[in-house]
Amino acid sequence: MWIVFAFGSALFAGITSILAKCGIRKTDSDIATALRTVVVLIFSWIMVFVAGSAKTITDISAKALVFLILSGLATGASWICYFKALSMGDVNKVVPIDKSSTILSVLLAILLFHETEHLAVKLTGTAILGAGIFLMVERRQEEKKETKRKWLVYAVLSAVFASLTAILARIGIEGVESNLGTAIRTGVVLIMAWLIVFMKGKQKQIQGIDRRELAFIALSGLATGGSWLCYYYAIQNGIVSVVVPVDKLSIVVTVIFSWLVFKEKIDKRAFLGLCLMVAGTLAMAIRA
Repeated sequence: MWIVFAFGSALFAGITSILAKCGIRKTDSDIATALRTVVVLIFSWIMVFVAGSAKTITDISAKALVFLILSGLATGASWICYFKALSMGDVNKVVPIDKSSTILSVLLAILLFHETEHLAVKLTGTAILGAGIFLMVERRQEEKKETKRKWLVYAVLSAVFASLTAILARIGIEGVESNLGTAIRTGVVLIMAWLIVFMKGKQKQIQGIDRRELAFIALSGLATGGSWLCYYYAIQNGIVSVVVPVDKLSIVVTVIFSWLVFKEKIDKRAFLGLCLMVAGTLAMAIRA
């Protein structure tokens, strides 16, 4: 069952990137991150009460709480970097870099959680993923004449923090109901996101946000909430080194919608890279 939730996480995550891109065409990325986190937090706590897990909050150990908070901080940092990168670069370029967090997550899961079953398949799949990512983000000769890609730094940082998120979350939700763990982490992200908004003095821009973009930001928050709930249920009940790559299949959804919505073309080289990413992911998922 957990594998179904992992694929559900990928679907919602893919939709999230497109909705978020629609919401930050004019809106500052830090403000958008803070606003959508409010939506995710509300959604998360509704699910906590629906699942009846609120009564177990007092049973959370100090260790689990610390790692949930650390996971929330890593998530917040990843989000801020990711949406900054999205606001500056093409979806088809930013997303593959972000998905490279899969490689580090899989390797850490093998080392820390001893998930060595079908190790050869996992390592092979990871190598194929890496090759696919390289093909998708490598610039063509004519692109190399362009100015420096400032979004690249943010995309790489997003990937690093995202990989830490998965590992810290796995440790933090041991013995904690997945919906409750998600809600707690989201609270940490909310505080972090709004602190950054106020530290940079951007709160005055909130009143001038376009209503259409605000709607897309809210929808992206709902999609994120759905993705998180599926993801952390899968993380808690499944194999981290399999769940993480499956979740990254969201790139397929993102690429399709970026072509339909933003008319972002994907050349043969990038398409081959996408196929390799999917092949590497499925190789690990099928052996789960």
